[in-house]
Amino acid sequence: MRFLPLACIPLLCTSMLCIDASTTLADHQVLLQGNDRLAIINPDGSTKWEMKWGGIHDIHLLANGNILTREGRTAVVEIDPAKKQVVWKYDSAKENGNQGKKIEVHAFERLPNGHTMIAESGSARIIEVTATGELVREIPLTVNHPNPHSDTRLVRRLASGNYLVAHEADGMVREYDGESGRVVWDYEVPMFGKEAAKGHGPEAFGNRLFCALRLENGNTLIGGGNGHCVLEVTPEKEIVWQLHQNDLPGITLAWVTTLEVLPNGNYVIGNCHAGPGQPLLVEVSPKTKEVVWTFDRYDDFGNAVSNSLLMDVAGQTLR
Repeated sequence: MRFLPLACIPLLCTSMLCIDASTTLADHQVLLQGNDRLAIINPDGSTKWEMKWGGIHDIHLLANGNILTREGRTAVVEIDPAKKQVVWKYDSAKENGNQGKKIEVHAFERLPNGHTMIAESGSARIIEVTATGELVREIPLTVNHPNPHSDTRLVRRLASGNYLVAHEADGMVREYDGESGRVVWDYEVPMFGKEAAKGHGPEAFGNRLFCALRLENGNTLIGGGNGHCVLEVTPEKEIVWQLHQNDLPGITLAWVTTLEVLPNGNYVIGNCHAGPGQPLLVEVSPKTKEVVWTFDRYDDFGNAVSNSLLMDVAGQTLR
């Protein structure tokens, strides 16, 4: 959970990657992955940059202009977009005691000290590693329904040094003390009186959340996964703001994945597995619940776009 000054991000106008400073908040330049494409799409719909790439669950733009993302199910990689080459890699299936274990990686971050935080599902731990792969921190996770595919989704390190973890299969947000690993706060995503329904699209239902962000006011914003919702809850676990599947006219929320809080206060919501005719991303004003921007590229990127990043406000958002 860090705000990287936009001035720290190089404008790589000599390469195919260039952040357009004139882009308006309501007309975004998007970095995303889908249909084996990792791409940057301009506000006018044209493709700024792309390379062939498989599925991801997390992505970051680094201060040096490189992209931090996932390769396969177990490796975290840094990509030089100008060269379209991997320049750094850490494979959690092969390093630091995980040999022979079933491991998946769904979340990671490059920390200010240069280390990389990685959440490992299967071994149920958060680790921090150096540029050479040396393990410098290990925090065990509390997991009630262990599964390499769903121990965690997104994980973020807070300004306090604690970790905020979305535990998908448990339906829980847990905050861990960054030193002891003790759970200092948790929240179980409610089912709102509904029965669970299997599936991935709008027909599914559950509390398999995808992300959680700590807002400046101390509340926690939650992307409710197959609960088709966004919730803001207080430290006392009271819901003070909520958005549900059919609250936006003409839009059906399916698997709510990422959340990005913009400088103007709006929320950009990832809408995965929603099917044709539905946007992959939706920008909403939380004050009015008015839709101010959508990104619908289903035909190009398919039905499994789980993560994205707005390039035009990179470093200025909470995500």
